[in-house]
Amino acid sequence: MASQRRFPKSDHCDGFRFFNPGTHVDRSLRDILKWKRTSPVTPWPKTVAIDPPPVPTTPLDGTVSATWINHATVLIQSRHANILTDPLFSDRTSPVQWAGPKRVHPPAVALKDLPQIHVILLSHDHYDHCDSESLRYFAKLPHPPIVVTPLGNGSLLKRFGFPEERIIELDWWEAHEFSHGFHVRASPARHWSNRLSGRRNRRLWSGFYLQVGGRTVYYTGDTAWDDYMFEELRERCGEPDLAIIPIGAYEPRWFMAAQHCNPAEAVRIHQTVGASKSIGVHWGAFQLTDEGRDAPLHALEAARDQALIAPDCFNVLDPGESLAV
Repeated sequence: MASQRRFPKSDHCDGFRFFNPGTHVDRSLRDILKWKRTSPVTPWPKTVAIDPPPVPTTPLDGTVSATWINHATVLIQSRHANILTDPLFSDRTSPVQWAGPKRVHPPAVALKDLPQIHVILLSHDHYDHCDSESLRYFAKLPHPPIVVTPLGNGSLLKRFGFPEERIIELDWWEAHEFSHGFHVRASPARHWSNRLSGRRNRRLWSGFYLQVGGRTVYYTGDTAWDDYMFEELRERCGEPDLAIIPIGAYEPRWFMAAQHCNPAEAVRIHQTVGASKSIGVHWGAFQLTDEGRDAPLHALEAARDQALIAPDCFNVLDPGESLAV
């Protein structure tokens, strides 16, 4: 039997297995069966038509443009690089393409229509974020992007075809500098990891905090609310110009609260990190949990109104729509 990879011991790793500091919740098969047996599912439409605008040109004036493609896939463009978060272009979020959650609208930008991608930010190994077919596409390009990912995910990327020199693994709070004024830091998130090829929580999960020229962008990755992580991020990294925060896949709360924030908690994250602008992602393309497709939008609006936050400070984008900061 091959030896297990050893990682630095920390407040989120025992040397072999990763966990959330403080309280870590792992859901069992019994929990999953209880969820499926007792929780009503709100039906989604089978298809949703979209009419995305053309991909914007790369800004050269020091600003950053963020274009929502689908789910947690966002194209971040700046004069330094084109960056893609958790690329998901397959029809299903599943180990196989004949079963599992199926998309209700296409990606707003097809793979072949993307500008050259220089960096991919891969937050964790779940199938709706770590899509093997999409990643294999990028690995086969003549000039594959560099993939920045948390500890333990490099072996997956090698399996998908990325050469070792194009993979950068980071522990929480570690950073990689690409050039002067352009660096990426892995940030803590409250989540977990697992897929068929590996044991539970043997790969780390994270968000990412980017310094891109004179702008800062914070992508949370998948995360639950945490009483300390987001305050610490603000103290260590500063208030981001743009935050990319999940608002979907949150019902039922007894099951999901330990791994996914709901829209009200997403608003708390926006406030706690001090983001100038935030966009809500991780909704609308795949039905992963029980809430209706539009429920995150209504819940976000209610939470935003209660917090007295202007709509243009935290909103969602239509597929293919962009926001510049």
